[in-house]
Amino acid sequence: MNFLYLTILFPLVGFLLLAFTGKRFTENLNAITGLSFVGLSAITTLYIGFDCFQKGYPIFHQVLWIWMQVNKFKIDVQLTLDGLSLTLLLVVTCIGFLIHLFASWYMRGTEGYSRFFAYTNLFMASMTLLVLADNLLLMYLGWECVGLCSYLLIGFYYSNSSYGLAAIKAFIMTRIGDVFFVIALCILYYAFDTLSLHEIVSLLSGRHLSLDQYNMLSWAAIMLTGAAVGKSAQLPLQTWLSDAMVGPTPVSALIHSATMVTAGVYLIARTHSFFLITPEILNFIGGVGAITLLLAGLSALVQDNIKRILAYSTMSQIGYMFLSLGVQAWEAAIFHLMTHAFFKALLFLATGSLILGCKNEQNIFKMGGLRHRMPLVYICFLVGGSALSAIPILTSGFFSKEEILAGALAQGDFKLMTIGLIGAFITSLYTFRMIFIVFHGKEKIIYTEKGRGIAHDLPLIILMLLSTFIGSWLVPPLQGIFPEDSILSSSDKFNLEISSGLVVMSGVLISSFLWLGQPNLLHIIAYSKFGRLISIWWFSSWGFDWLYRRVFVKSYFWLTRLVSGDPLNTLISMPFFLLSSGQRGLILSASGSLSWYLMSIIMGATFLIIVLIL
Repeated sequence: MNFLYLTILFPLVGFLLLAFTGKRFTENLNAITGLSFVGLSAITTLYIGFDCFQKGYPIFHQVLWIWMQVNKFKIDVQLTLDGLSLTLLLVVTCIGFLIHLFASWYMRGTEGYSRFFAYTNLFMASMTLLVLADNLLLMYLGWECVGLCSYLLIGFYYSNSSYGLAAIKAFIMTRIGDVFFVIALCILYYAFDTLSLHEIVSLLSGRHLSLDQYNMLSWAAIMLTGAAVGKSAQLPLQTWLSDAMVGPTPVSALIHSATMVTAGVYLIARTHSFFLITPEILNFIGGVGAITLLLAGLSALVQDNIKRILAYSTMSQIGYMFLSLGVQAWEAAIFHLMTHAFFKALLFLATGSLILGCKNEQNIFKMGGLRHRMPLVYICFLVGGSALSAIPILTSGFFSKEEILAGALAQGDFKLMTIGLIGAFITSLYTFRMIFIVFHGKEKIIYTEKGRGIAHDLPLIILMLLSTFIGSWLVPPLQGIFPEDSILSSSDKFNLEISSGLVVMSGVLISSFLWLGQPNLLHIIAYSKFGRLISIWWFSSWGFDWLYRRVFVKSYFWLTRLVSGDPLNTLISMPFFLLSSGQRGLILSASGSLSWYLMSIIMGATFLIIVLIL
């Protein structure tokens, strides 16, 4: 475990090599450099995980050096490893390596090949720093670097101005959450004189909080919730995630599966001690997750771009994790985070192979009948889509999603459990809609397969196996990290599993009926006045972008036009203007003309007499 810092150092060295010498390397050497350092980080993580397994998963702290110290203000560069950070570290490094391996095939021949791997290596270093940091300020450093790398990767194809705007949008909206994070840091340091997580937790457990301290902790929890909402694309800061699809598909896999969007879930889980003291904020988190999973699922149901469908599904699944956190099913949230990384990475990488084969076409209605042309990709979509839909018994997504629903039921929150079941129905509906349209029916597009190899097939096969029930065997080592969850009776849990399975399978059957069996019925519904209205509303992400443009963007431009003349500078310059004008008037009056002086005296005397009379 003393090698823990190497998990950050390896990808950071890879970034530096590629950033400063990548243009001099060949594509093969760039790929080897980018892969090897991420691979070394993954191997180090596996070694550390095996060591932790042998020692019973102890909590390990590693202080590297003092970052800054001014009087009592002291920030250590300290890393912490426990069951929670180990789980996230394994997911980030191992899934990240598989995505890098696939990207070495996918990005071949693309301009900026070395630049791509430089960005992704820095992204990996930043995410591992975020996961391992014990000090909240150090975690914030990783948090900000992840946001910067996401901006660079989303806008990777910088020659297209619309892609640059999507990157700016993602950067600004996540920056709103970053501001909340900074405010939380200030509140916590003011209240506890430290930003070390384990020190704050020990202080919370060792003393009774006064009313002022409770209020401050409540505000800190609210600010941390805002930070998590922004980074994890939850309501109302969710609109950036669907536009982030303009980046390369491996970037979408990296951001959506194992890294950036799960950072908010990890932040709340890591600081769960704050939220246990303020349970009303947990109720708010659960409500945000429930609403987001419904809105995002319905939006995915009418999209025609395959990557946007997967983007909305990511919002929806992160909503499940927020729902789980809200009902204090901490372990279920992390378990679903892990299984989601498996099947969402699989779906995005398979989508990348599909898009390349279809000459960069992403509209699902221009595809069709591709199951015979792309059998491996078709199987990947079936397995990944089944895991996303939580097909019973066979998929890892079923077991993790059942834990979330069971946690809601155990807490007696029937509303959130019902919303979770409705979300499962919608998920199966839009997932198999996508699969049936793309891979069944008549062929509509000329398929040209790019030469494949181990870099293409191996990541898909490994992720496909992990998306089945095999992935559910990898139970995160979270014993002792969180308070014990409420236990649901075996009979209630069995009934819930049966109900959930029936809901999911009914969604699959209805989807097959609508998009395979009865297209006329679907056209009647879709092209009715009500159907068109609902489709446009859902397609445009419930009008959030329109609302934000009206309220924030246009008002900002109006304000910039209003202050374009710099009114503050005009106000400051007004006394000087009055004095200079008076000086010029006095200079003009001193003309040397006797008649002018007499007239001035008479006018002044007349004015004084009138004033005295009045």
